[in-house]
Amino acid sequence: MSGRLDGMVAVITGAASGIGAGTARRFVDEGASVVLADIQQEIGESLAAELGDSAAFALTDVTSEDDVAAAVGMAVARWGQLDVMFNNAGILGAVGSIADTSVEDWERTISVLLTGAFLGSKHAARVMIPKGSGSIINTSSIAGITGGLGPHAYSTAKRGVIGLTQTVASEMAAHGIRVNAIAPGNTVSAMTADVMTGDHSNLEQAAAVIQSKSPLGIAGEAGDIAGAAVYLASDEARYITGHTLVIDGGQVTAGTVAKFHVAEPGLHSEAGNRN
Repeated sequence: MSGRLDGMVAVITGAASGIGAGTARRFVDEGASVVLADIQQEIGESLAAELGDSAAFALTDVTSEDDVAAAVGMAVARWGQLDVMFNNAGILGAVGSIADTSVEDWERTISVLLTGAFLGSKHAARVMIPKGSGSIINTSSIAGITGGLGPHAYSTAKRGVIGLTQTVASEMAAHGIRVNAIAPGNTVSAMTADVMTGDHSNLEQAAAVIQSKSPLGIAGEAGDIAGAAVYLASDEARYITGHTLVIDGGQVTAGTVAKFHVAEPGLHSEAGNRN
């Protein structure tokens, strides 16, 4: 039985853990070959080994244009093409009052979340335009849609990702390239566990917090986002571009009360390029 992504080649940034790792596994299960682009070398290489010949790891800092270009180049060199670019790498960045946010923390957050998506889109477009097809997917967030659901720099960057998605979709449509975004709500991952509990390994407590705040009474998981990415990457979404797909269990639905949940001050430690 053929997979929904049979014969496709993808680059996934932030692929070593969380949403990125879950999506990489789903892509391979659906028949794709994947470059796992991440700054977390040890776990990234381990995942590539787990996935076998259908995966390769590229040590990638998404704020470095050379690194992003090299990850795209690896996909083309190894498998001859690039069909899907999933710009997913992320950090939470600065947490706290706008009055206390440093310029350095602000700029780093914007660089990873927004500039990283720009660089991925740029270098994917360079490869996809000549062949006249492709799918670019960007990870935004419900924090980029509704104020108060994330820290200032994070929320601003994620809103910017939606704007970038729409402008690139407008330009790339003439080349047969679709560009869409996914806006996850609270999803169980090392990053959310770190934010919510102060311990990146405490996934169980993070899941309980997310479940308690979910209108559906369930905790979102990486697989929920991975399923959306498979759909947007596949030919099933051939008539969809410039769209932001919200996957949040109803958090931003009218009438739902939601707010950013963070552990006690001082407990949070910044994660790497991951969601």
